[in-house]
Amino acid sequence: MPEPIFVETTHQPWQPLEPFPGSQILPLAEPVPHGSIHKLRMAAGTRIPLHHHPADEYVYVLSGTVQTGDRTCGAGVFWFTPAHGKNGPHLALTDVELLTIRLGAMGEFDSL
Repeated sequence: MPEPIFVETTHQPWQPLEPFPGSQILPLAEPVPHGSIHKLRMAAGTRIPLHHHPADEYVYVLSGTVQTGDRTCGAGVFWFTPAHGKNGPHLALTDVELLTIRLGAMGEFDSL
């Protein structure tokens, strides 16, 4: 019988998320091929441009305030973007930490 897998995130190294200076990613799991469950940190002022994912994506704001599109989201806000939907742009108004579940490949960015 398979055993649970535990990730002690306080001891895991964060990785820079290229090409977005001021952002770091902490991968947690790959729930489906090319999918991702990860934590994302964005320093205040970091911007991730408008993009589209070919799969559903779920985001929960753990701390801080981020503007996504025309919506300002603080800690405790959860949003869902369906596959091929417009995602972002995201602007960290403060230092932000997000939990993201993406059920497929990363997708394309409109501009970098």
